[in-house]
Amino acid sequence: MDEEYDVIVLGTGLKECILSGLLSVDGLKVLHMDRNDYYGGESSSLNLIQLWKRFRGSDMPPADLGPSRDYNVDMIPKFMMANGTLVRTLIHTDVTKYLSFKAVDGSYVFNKGKIHKVPATDMEALRSPLMGLFEKRRARKFFIYVQEYNENDPKTHEGLDLTRVTTKELISKYGLDDNTIDFIGHALALHRDDRYLYEPALDTVKRMKLYAESLARFQGGSPYIYPLYGLGELPQAFARLSAVYGGTYMLNKPECKVEFDLEGKACGVTSEGETARCKKVVCDPSYLLNKVRKVGKVARAIAIMSHPIPNTDESHSAQVILPQKQLGRKSDMYLFCSSYSHNVAPKGKFIAFVSAEVETDRPELELKPGIDLLGPVDELFFETYDRHEPVNEPSLDNCFISTSYDATSHFESTVTDVLSMYTMITGKILDLSVDLSAASAAEEY
Repeated sequence: MDEEYDVIVLGTGLKECILSGLLSVDGLKVLHMDRNDYYGGESSSLNLIQLWKRFRGSDMPPADLGPSRDYNVDMIPKFMMANGTLVRTLIHTDVTKYLSFKAVDGSYVFNKGKIHKVPATDMEALRSPLMGLFEKRRARKFFIYVQEYNENDPKTHEGLDLTRVTTKELISKYGLDDNTIDFIGHALALHRDDRYLYEPALDTVKRMKLYAESLARFQGGSPYIYPLYGLGELPQAFARLSAVYGGTYMLNKPECKVEFDLEGKACGVTSEGETARCKKVVCDPSYLLNKVRKVGKVARAIAIMSHPIPNTDESHSAQVILPQKQLGRKSDMYLFCSSYSHNVAPKGKFIAFVSAEVETDRPELELKPGIDLLGPVDELFFETYDRHEPVNEPSLDNCFISTSYDATSHFESTVTDVLSMYTMITGKILDLSVDLSAASAAEEY
């Protein structure tokens, strides 16, 4: 390996593949290596035999579950906001031509022991059983304020500077009760805990607008879309993009060791006795464990079922958010369901996931409130993994390390991390202000 690369990317998780694609499009010379012999890293999708091998040793799965190849079980299950940053990135890079998407049927919230559809507009708020009559009127006024709010038009601000007013202060102006605040903050704005209440309200208003805009794109039951054949398709699509622009891929490269020069800067990667030289290294935390710290742990249950999640209107795909307050937790729990309608299981089978940030030393017990909502399951698997974030200074060592995937069941935090790494590496901000309504790819969804 005599060549020198601008960037060597280690790991083929979704974050690394998106970055590899973006940097290749920018004209950088990229070499992408992975110790695994498949794409996707932590964010891969497994067939039934791979799933059994991972969780049950060498057992063969029971025949009554159907053919192994009909399953694509995500290891990091997440939906995409139809108007969100990941979709904008897909359209910006034209990666949509490698993928097919389908809308997700339903978006729900757990409140007072029951699952309810999430109201996202003033009209839905009026119909929702989540609120009493007077509360509905107050909520409708708040939704109208959010819908009409325009950052660049002071006339829509009602005299409030949302960069200074906290979310709690804004919501209290409308007199909403704690239950309503709970589903607005967690099921619409998708905050993971209650810290947002004491932060500037602008972020929450923008998140609510994103939810409503995403919902409006399909006139469907949720703001989410999801690729056919599972999320394992996404890293492969970005890998193809990188290859089209000259990126080189090497899978099954064991012991990828980052090399440093005398100044402590990354200058290459050695595998199987050969060193490829480079100016910068991008990787997931597992490749540079001495430059990351543990910041938490995620617990996840994976269930194979023969029915949809009960009380979700027979939805073949759905998200249910269980806000922290409803469970007496410090952070939210997420239910996620997909099925044969997205080609991730054989006909009649459903894959459900329960995910949460670990808060005790008994993670399996923590997931019980979510698992109890699933009804009878055919098979159940548990796993936990540590979440890491980088502690290095990339300007000093030329190492750009992604953060581990969180427990959320949507992609907004994932793409924020990728775009900030992209800016650190290139010094540029990716312009994602595409007109989604005019984007040719929109029809493919």
